[in-house]
Amino acid sequence: MSKLYILKEFWDFLRVRKKWWLAPIIIMFLLLGVLIFFTRSSAVAPFIYTLF
Repeated sequence: MSKLYILKEFWDFLRVRKKWWLAPIIIMFLLLGVLIFFTRSSAVAPFIYTLF
């Protein structure tokens, strides 16, 4: 299965079931995951840690 297929399925689920309140939650989880990923292996980590 491709990653694009999962995104398409999620988009279809939101569109058909009218669950638009799920979209901001998923987006925030993805952004948090990207932030965690970059803080583990980057020189930017000390600067991000000061935000929290």
